[in-house]
Amino acid sequence: MLSIQGLNQFYGQSHTLWDLDIEIPAGQCTCVMGRNGVGKTTLMQCIMGLLPLRSGGMIYRGGHDLARLPAEGRARLGLGYVPQGRQIFPLLTVEENLRIGLPARPDGARQIPPFIFELFPVLKEMLGRRGGDLSGGQQQQLAIGRALGIDPKLLILDEPTEGIQPNIVHEIGDIIRRLIDELGLTVILVEQKLPFARRVADRFLILDRGRVKASGPIDALSEDLVREYLTV
Repeated sequence: MLSIQGLNQFYGQSHTLWDLDIEIPAGQCTCVMGRNGVGKTTLMQCIMGLLPLRSGGMIYRGGHDLARLPAEGRARLGLGYVPQGRQIFPLLTVEENLRIGLPARPDGARQIPPFIFELFPVLKEMLGRRGGDLSGGQQQQLAIGRALGIDPKLLILDEPTEGIQPNIVHEIGDIIRRLIDELGLTVILVEQKLPFARRVADRFLILDRGRVKASGPIDALSEDLVREYLTV
């Protein structure tokens, strides 16, 4: 689905991502893990074209070279992004937020897909409310719904459980698995909650100081790796 080769990125003079070689398999959830500040969000922004690459390449399904495409071009190829902190438009209504990404749909459809309201019934009930008036959990559902509106094949979720009440966290986990198992989406999940990651992900990848330190099936995420790279 996505192959990253020799990716390097800098912030000013600071080398933040070092020679990353990563394979994201189709139809699975790959969880990117690591302590704060190791480069997880930076990697997601590089994949989405929000940060430039200093060197390296990213080949997306069908041989598309993402490094040559702007962010809007990547959305049209089927990359959906839910950024850390949700970043909905607080003064726009729920309906307006959901319609924001529709012009990037490859099929030209301009209607909000009905399955979004099947996944998140609360959004249908609140179409006329401003995004800023929703609770944190409802805003996260809105952010995911907005990303799904472009009909993505690869969905990136950066810390989707951050600041969310436990019942909504569990619901989001169930929805991620439905998107993978029933709709065939590929998901890259940035997550620090170990129980959530173990329940939702198929694979893991650990970053430390901008380098890949370990990866594999989620069942291979050992306590030794957790102690060395994930505990604070």
